[in-house]
Amino acid sequence: MNQADSLTIEESLLARGGSPCAPSDADLIVVNTCSVTASADQAARQTIRQAARQNPNAKIVVSGCYATRKPDELAALPGVIRVIPNQLKDRLAEEVEITSAERFGGGEGACGGAIAPGLAGRTAYTLRVQTGCDEVCSYCIIPSTRGRSRSRPADDILADIARVSAAGFREIALTGVHLGSYGRDLGADDSLVDLLRRIEQSAPDSTLFRISSLEPMDCSAEIVGLVAGSGCFAPHFHLPLQHASDGVLAAMRRPYTLAYYRRLVDDIRARIPHASIGSDVIVGFPGETEQDADALLEYLEQSPLTHLHVFPYSDREGTAAVALPSKVHGIEVRRRASTARNIGHDLARKFHQSQAGTIRRGLTIEDGTLAVTDNYLKVRIPPGVARNQWVNVEIPRLS
Repeated sequence: MNQADSLTIEESLLARGGSPCAPSDADLIVVNTCSVTASADQAARQTIRQAARQNPNAKIVVSGCYATRKPDELAALPGVIRVIPNQLKDRLAEEVEITSAERFGGGEGACGGAIAPGLAGRTAYTLRVQTGCDEVCSYCIIPSTRGRSRSRPADDILADIARVSAAGFREIALTGVHLGSYGRDLGADDSLVDLLRRIEQSAPDSTLFRISSLEPMDCSAEIVGLVAGSGCFAPHFHLPLQHASDGVLAAMRRPYTLAYYRRLVDDIRARIPHASIGSDVIVGFPGETEQDADALLEYLEQSPLTHLHVFPYSDREGTAAVALPSKVHGIEVRRRASTARNIGHDLARKFHQSQAGTIRRGLTIEDGTLAVTDNYLKVRIPPGVARNQWVNVEIPRLS
């Protein structure tokens, strides 16, 4: 989600005459923060301090969830001239009054640029279609920093897709804070599957769409069927499990059970054998017993998942989980996280090996010698192909 927000900020600065450069050479440095974990807060502070040391003359503007949650904390850091909350993030360039004249002088004519593949190291485009969240997960601070769920009108999204495709982007990731809630605030005839169908009908043939993280209860049979039957959407799902103990899921206020999640991912694997299925899990949640931790690891080991994001639990001030008893010691949390990550590595390797010898469509990134397949495998290819090109690649067997 932050990648999509950063692209919006970047586009607005480019349009006003800015040009990308290294932080050490910048007049303006924008730090778009996350605050999902304590380590994310720490990383943001480190980034700001490092930027101020490298470039004492730069103006540092901070935005994002951490900036919304703790503005005074960030305003006190060196070099920070402005802290902009999420509500004003899309107007950041206007809020800090960055203009072409300020950056380049008062010459005649337009000097703004446009976003393009390869700028700032990006090849795919991340498009925000929704923001905010109405869920009540006990560990999550994001609803308080992003606000209630808000969907963009489908016509605006389709216009952005046309613009981004015309700019040369061949892959677009559709994202939101709670993507599966898309359309619930717009009207009875709007839903995520309705949006996906409109995209399929109007999108250029050369553009592949990747659906980003979906909550398990929002990944309907219609969506799975659409992905299975269409070449428009990547065979790639990201479905946060968070835990495999129903007791822990209840304490997290997650509205499903392990049995529900198991049926969902098993069905996807049966219908789309080559699909990648990623997930998020939280280890060390308050009250998580050894038996709960073992249940999580046992499920992960035999699951059809293909990659994991493992989050060690950390208290977020303002969430219900802070008040829960039976906190897990930090050393034990880190041990459990390490074990889960090792399982994630094994799952990724197992999936790669299952696809060895198959031919998949891939988009070249970096210098053109690396391709990301539609089912989210990274494959090295020989030099000679430019970045941002579709290629057919054979998945190699790992040694």
